[in-house]
Amino acid sequence: MAYKIILDPGHGGSDPGATFNGRQEKDEALGLAMSVGKLLENAGFDVAYTRTTDVYNTPFEKATIANNMRGDLFVSFHRNSAPNADMYNGVQTLVYNDQGLKAELARNINENLVALGFADKGVVERPNLVVLKRTKMPAVLIEAGFINSAVDNEIFDNKQNEIAQAIADAIIDTLYDRGIHANDCKPNNSQSYSVQVGAFRNRQLAESLNLQLRRQGFPSRVVKEDNLFKVRVGDFRTLDNAVAMELKLRLLGYNTFVVS
Repeated sequence: MAYKIILDPGHGGSDPGATFNGRQEKDEALGLAMSVGKLLENAGFDVAYTRTTDVYNTPFEKATIANNMRGDLFVSFHRNSAPNADMYNGVQTLVYNDQGLKAELARNINENLVALGFADKGVVERPNLVVLKRTKMPAVLIEAGFINSAVDNEIFDNKQNEIAQAIADAIIDTLYDRGIHANDCKPNNSQSYSVQVGAFRNRQLAESLNLQLRRQGFPSRVVKEDNLFKVRVGDFRTLDNAVAMELKLRLLGYNTFVVS
């Protein structure tokens, strides 16, 4: 299976999200998510959605859907709203905490969207948002401009394709910088490589290290092998990609080696 990206169009069904002059956040989030998804699929990534139609799921249900699909990355799409029209404008990306792959991705998304004319309202920690808190993978939530801002709506309406491409490019470039490629997960019958970061007799110690790595944005897991609980990062089809990941981990102070 290829690296799996879960796309979450915000709101839906009975929950329209923010509204303004006939515009509904749920519709614009769905359209943008689907456009980004097509671009990621064309780049070879495995893409799944929390919804593809106008249905409502609670934020907890959305996180559960993503976890059950065993996603590697979660991206939620929204549009912001201010108390009064044209009070604010700009893009903002939310994260559970400003660390790891998700923080890097959030900044790259903002940078690409600012290049299209949006103002930059920064990367903001929102640890109480359920879709950021309950997802078991790096997660970001994009506020693609204010739905009640004439400035933002002009950009959103006139540059829809460019906005989707900017977000897709940010995702692909961020993953590539981490040594993660679309098809890094092996087919069932081929060799793959991982980076081992630790091996423990105590599962709790392994899970603690695994959680630490996950919080830093690394695609880690715990594998039981030879009566040990081994913490490994990635599932790469090429040795070069595994070596690149090992270097990143070593630079952070981890003792690592590549296994096949």
